[in-house]
Amino acid sequence: MLINTSCNSLTTIASTIVSIGAINWGLVGIFNFNIIEYLLGDYAIVTKTIYALVGFSGIWTLCNLNKVLCSPGITKVK
Repeated sequence: MLINTSCNSLTTIASTIVSIGAINWGLVGIFNFNIIEYLLGDYAIVTKTIYALVGFSGIWTLCNLNKVLCSPGITKVK
């Protein structure tokens, strides 16, 4: 198993948000079920804020993908 030891906390948070967003889009695509609207209701400002956070997290993760994948701080863990 590989662990990235050079990853900062902002990248970890962004990756987590992107993963949650990807799961939500998978649910929308397969089951037509939006978990964000289910949990938060039809509050447009709140849902738009969460979607904006997912979008910004995706941009952040994409911009830092080279650092995460090619960093010399990756170590092998037993």
